Amino acid sequence: MAGLGDNRLSTTRRNFVGATALAMLAPGAVKAEAPTQNHVPGFAPPEGVALLSRNENPYGPSDKAVAAGCAATRDGAYYADTSLLYLVDMIAEKNRIPRDFISVSAGSGEGLCAAAQSWTRDGGKIAAPALFWDTTVRYAERQGAEVVTAPMSGDLGVDLKALEAVIDDDVSLVHITNPNNPTGMLLDPDALRSFIRRVEGRATVLIDEAYNELTDHPDSASMVDLVREEKNVIVSRTFSKIYGMAGLRVGYLMARADLTARIRSNIMSWISGPGLAAAIASYDDNAFLKESKSKIIEAREMVMSAARDNGLDALPSQTNFVFVNVKGDANLFRDKMQAKSIYIRGAYQGLPSWSRVSMGRIDDVARYISTLPEALNG
Repeated sequence: MAGLGDNRLSTTRRNFVGATALAMLAPGAVKAEAPTQNHVPGFAPPEGVALLSRNENPYGPSDKAVAAGCAATRDGAYYADTSLLYLVDMIAEKNRIPRDFISVSAGSGEGLCAAAQSWTRDGGKIAAPALFWDTTVRYAERQGAEVVTAPMSGDLGVDLKALEAVIDDDVSLVHITNPNNPTGMLLDPDALRSFIRRVEGRATVLIDEAYNELTDHPDSASMVDLVREEKNVIVSRTFSKIYGMAGLRVGYLMARADLTARIRSNIMSWISGPGLAAAIASYDDNAFLKESKSKIIEAREMVMSAARDNGLDALPSQTNFVFVNVKGDANLFRDKMQAKSIYIRGAYQGLPSWSRVSMGRIDDVARYISTLPEALNG
């Protein structure tokens, strides 16, 4: 396929991954864990704290990512430019798109905000569901943009008909998170594709797929096929979730070349070298991804079962979190959990009884479950 690159770059990329692994075996190589006297605290929750509020994957980064990232710190004096091409090459190959369809950013958040800035700079509005991960639109609002929202469906799903109804001539960008955050629910892929085809002549559709790899059928759930068709759509992905690299800040957006150029114009010049190295090493680490997904699903099923046992409603999730109706004050529920060193999310605007809990380590999720009766009734 044109634009995917030649064998020379692919071979060089494979050599890069192999070299970082070999470097870790050499005498004097940087160890994955620094000596205690050099440890800087504050990057992970303290011992005894169950951090279930930020949708992180506590099983990451993978061993390969840690090895590559640590090795890359030895070249931290230099900006990471060539390594960025390695990652772009991998993303292009896997998704069967040209390189100039890809923009890499410091976490998907930077790319999402870059898109919001670019599409609203000349007065365009953003249309979005009333309930979703709204960092992008909040950023745009702080820059003076106007955001219009559509009501959710009765089951708290994204109502595509309602969203289409708010798209007027001033709307330049439609933002959807799929699966949605905080609900965890996945839109019907065919319905979403039909929606994009209907509205793409009026506005660009931005699909945040941060949790795509956690869905039952990631390939069919993704809208990247419409990127290949060069539709007016942007698909966002991140290494923060299934890859367990939230603190390393690497994400990417995929869109046809003219849209990607607009996004790139608002992205900072450099990405962290260790982050890029970790992303390259873990992108195709299928064993790690499979193990992480299995543990996350196990924890999710534990929470869903506990919710039923306690007479609570929980939305069907295809992510690493569950949205639970605690049938009371969700903020009070959160505070009671926090008193036990269990950190979760409290109420969302307009939904005072709904609380989101992330799928952390199995032991931490078990603590949440064992504390449920007391937090609900105490």
